[in-house]
Amino acid sequence: MKAIKIDKFGSPNVLKVEDIEIGTPKSNEVLIKNLSIGINYIDTYHRTGLYPIPLPSGIGLEACGVIEQVGPEVTLFKIGDRVSHASMPIGAYSEKHIMPENKLVPVPDGVSNEVASCITLKGITAEYLLHRAYHLKKGDKVLYHAAAGALGQILCPWANSIGAEIIGTVGTKEKEEIAKKNGCHHVINYTEKNFVEEVEKIVGKNGIDVVYDGVGLKTFEGSIEVLKIRGMMVAFGNASGYVDTIDVKKHINAKGLFFTRPSIAHYTIEREELLESAEKVFNAFLSGKFKIEISKKYSLDEVKQAHQDLEGRLLTGPAVIIP
Repeated sequence: MKAIKIDKFGSPNVLKVEDIEIGTPKSNEVLIKNLSIGINYIDTYHRTGLYPIPLPSGIGLEACGVIEQVGPEVTLFKIGDRVSHASMPIGAYSEKHIMPENKLVPVPDGVSNEVASCITLKGITAEYLLHRAYHLKKGDKVLYHAAAGALGQILCPWANSIGAEIIGTVGTKEKEEIAKKNGCHHVINYTEKNFVEEVEKIVGKNGIDVVYDGVGLKTFEGSIEVLKIRGMMVAFGNASGYVDTIDVKKHINAKGLFFTRPSIAHYTIEREELLESAEKVFNAFLSGKFKIEISKKYSLDEVKQAHQDLEGRLLTGPAVIIP
């Protein structure tokens, strides 16, 4: 079968299509035929070594597929079940993938393969950001960076359905309209205006309840600046670079802020957490709290281009690989 492999960290050029032997599932594992594969920014962190992984390695954490073979002692699923996943072991960029059964979730009717491969990782991320890392409430004032991106297409309308007031930032004129479509009440193009000044015009100085910042280095200081007294800084990504130093006196003490750096692994440690979160995501999609418009589809042979487009911020929503 075909799979994407890397044997060194670096640019998209390190991604290679290889023919490999998949083997057979061991105890409590299943073999999945991937039908649609999710592309996520964390994949670029693994590729570049920002989040180091043992090499050589596959790549990719999210996919939807059908179980073709079950190993000994598998009890949660059977051959023919449609499932998705959003976790290690890494290697979703492949025609087939062996996964532990306890890392999989059932995909309900009404959720297509392509949508499932877009909303398992990103949807669960949105769920824990809105409901657990910070419990978003009606009337909360939110600043969300990269509001036209794939996660923004899920999180912003979902936050809107809760009754929050959402300010989104984007980097191009085209993305302003996408962010508005995604449910942002106010949109700031940070390449044209200072987002701190614009936020203060909308909600006043120190007026934001929670900042969801997946951009990282470029937006961190401004994000801290706009938060209210005892506000919450949720730093969950590093698209512009990793924030590796927090000055407690400067960043936290001045306004008594709360700070968290969550990941999906922290919020799906127990299988019950994984299942409950995935169920909330699928139900939110099926009930219309958010919609999915796939921005682009790639083949496995086009994975280098997919990563170039992702890092170049050319994608205006979730993208998938169809193996």
